[in-house]
Amino acid sequence: MQKRTEITSILIILPNWLGDAVMATPVIEALCEFYPHATLTLIGSFVSIEALKYHPLCKRHYIDNTKKGGLRLLNTYKFAKEIGPHDIAISFRNQIHASLLLKFTGSRVTVARNSWHARLFLDHAVQTPQGHLVEQYVSLVEAITHEKVDPVSPLRLFIEPYHYDVPTLGINPGATYGSAKRWYPEKFAAVAANYANHYDIVIFGGPTETEMAKAIEEELIKLGINNFTNLAGTTTIKELCSHIGGLSLFITNDSGPMHVAAAYQVPTVSIFGPTKHLETSQWKNRQSKIVRHDIECAPCMKRECPLKHHECMKLIEADEVIEAVDTVVSF
Repeated sequence: MQKRTEITSILIILPNWLGDAVMATPVIEALCEFYPHATLTLIGSFVSIEALKYHPLCKRHYIDNTKKGGLRLLNTYKFAKEIGPHDIAISFRNQIHASLLLKFTGSRVTVARNSWHARLFLDHAVQTPQGHLVEQYVSLVEAITHEKVDPVSPLRLFIEPYHYDVPTLGINPGATYGSAKRWYPEKFAAVAANYANHYDIVIFGGPTETEMAKAIEEELIKLGINNFTNLAGTTTIKELCSHIGGLSLFITNDSGPMHVAAAYQVPTVSIFGPTKHLETSQWKNRQSKIVRHDIECAPCMKRECPLKHHECMKLIEADEVIEAVDTVVSF
């Protein structure tokens, strides 16, 4: 490895999912600290680039469209030549075309998580440890620097948080990964209604989650609550991050927006069902709480409940979430 001062360019292939991309931000900060003279080139999905391209050291960013049209292998080669070589190239995707992309750039040092294609094409194929996904990602940096990252920073985004005129509660009923991760609209509404005297309410959701958000809206109206705004399907990624960043309290499923909230240290209660809370819980959010039930079939890591009963989420009641909220905020 070159001296730190000689590293001037770092290429990073981001994870595709919003939450995973945000969980990669402590690694980006560690790389910037180790190599203070380096600039960043980011490659990722539209979602991950839109969230992370505002980093002050990001000089170039690309959306990976190599799957669109023609032979992906040829597209990957051409894309790599467009990007060009870097001093360090690192991938957070455990995928063959990501390894090939790093290889084809001709970068001096290439690193990714351990796989047959990383071992074949790259300089470092890192066997990541068990534990939180942030810690797994950090091991990639430690493999190329030969130094311990300690402490690992909190999550970080460089989008200015939105300023609300009054204290505001955000609720996020969606989860892009699949229906198994989603709690129920009527229960979200019951929790939100409990705090309507303390907060205005904002309902979040992506373009495919507008029906859930509308169901919450209808439940709130039935409960006589009208101090809410439904933003589902209306925000850009930048606006989503900004509006979450300005919240006073956030109640959410395990989802990308949950990690966005952690990046802004928003007090958060997260509802977990089929996913591994020890791997994807909010990283270093000082005011956060998980609500989950330890049942035999969880975590199954499935997009839809394979047993068709969805008890990991169905058994969680609104009162449990309210109790958790009362441990992270005070009135």
